[in-house]
Amino acid sequence: MFALLSRLCKLPSRPATRRRSAPEATAGLRRRLLGGLFAVGFLAACEPGVMTGAGGPSIDTSAPIPVALLVPGGSGQAGDEALARSLENAARLAVSSLQGVQIDLRVYNTAGRAEVAAQQATQAVNDGARIILGPVFASSATAAGQAVAGRGINVLSFSNNVDVAGGNVFVLGPTFQNTANRMTSYARSRGKSRILVVHERNDAGEQGRRAIERAAARSGVTLAGVQGFDFSQQGVVEALPQIADAARSGNADSVFFTSNSAGALPLLTQLLPDNRVGPDQFQYMGLTRWDIPSNTLSLPGVQGGWFALPDPELSAQFNSRYNAAYGQSPHPIAGLAFDGIAAIGALASAGNRDALTRSALTQPEGFVGVNGVFRLLADGTNERGLAVAEIRDGAVSIIDPAPRRFVGPGS
Repeated sequence: MFALLSRLCKLPSRPATRRRSAPEATAGLRRRLLGGLFAVGFLAACEPGVMTGAGGPSIDTSAPIPVALLVPGGSGQAGDEALARSLENAARLAVSSLQGVQIDLRVYNTAGRAEVAAQQATQAVNDGARIILGPVFASSATAAGQAVAGRGINVLSFSNNVDVAGGNVFVLGPTFQNTANRMTSYARSRGKSRILVVHERNDAGEQGRRAIERAAARSGVTLAGVQGFDFSQQGVVEALPQIADAARSGNADSVFFTSNSAGALPLLTQLLPDNRVGPDQFQYMGLTRWDIPSNTLSLPGVQGGWFALPDPELSAQFNSRYNAAYGQSPHPIAGLAFDGIAAIGALASAGNRDALTRSALTQPEGFVGVNGVFRLLADGTNERGLAVAEIRDGAVSIIDPAPRRFVGPGS
């Protein structure tokens, strides 16, 4: 059965969260003492764990479970500090919503640097952490995972870079592959079977192209062509004739863009119609969110275009609850911290000592998070239930709702 979080409780007045800064961890600051029965439970949970054959430590589910949260605080960059606060707030919100499970959340600043993330991950395990949430950046996730791999601790990173997934590192972030699978499958169901891929020649564009190619093979659609362009305004303009020729000569019925709204998408959708490859002739589809920023929705070239997004109903509920608790909107990836705590709580609620092992984390039923259903896969990546949206008259219209459960094994 799904581990469904049916409602959120009010935040406790004194959240059971302790922060370890990078200097503190490096200096080996002594742990704070906790009084009463909570201290007894804490010590029991932090005793040296017994490794199981399923890839992870055993836990005492009758005691608070020590969970480390690695955030990019301490870098001195305003963006990193805001992201760190939002992730911590979301994690606290999730802790307060759990029923029958106690989480001892400990927060560690990585300063957004890989070497500090490795130090903090090691310190977290020394402090008794049984699992690590975060860090955000790919290099930091790799470093943290390597630092604690020999200790048998799994890392649920907030990265969406599948190159860091595997071993003891999972990625919670939305991946190109997940979106590509959803979009190509939906396109085929709507009779769109010949797709032209248009991608920028940079790391993100190449990763997106490969994801679409794999998704096309899986979904049974045909690649009518693949056209790249140099990532610049001049590169887009120079590539337009080749893109137009490929669309017509390949008998494409759809154009799948890897670009986002901050990149080449606005220019491509503006100029391609002048080359007779407009949205009235070809179905436009996107690998990224076309509703962020919201002013993208008003662009003439994206009208009628399709893109995927998390379950909007559940996302709206999370945003509302977060705003009510903290008086501001969450960072776009803050929900990943909530999802990580939700998964841990759901697994531990069954009283299973092996709740944090690889075999438990990758249960095929998955979990319900604030962005919809999700499950962790054996290769360290994830699968998320996404909705498909169409832009109509400058607004988002859901044309295929996000699934609320998974059918069959993960892929």
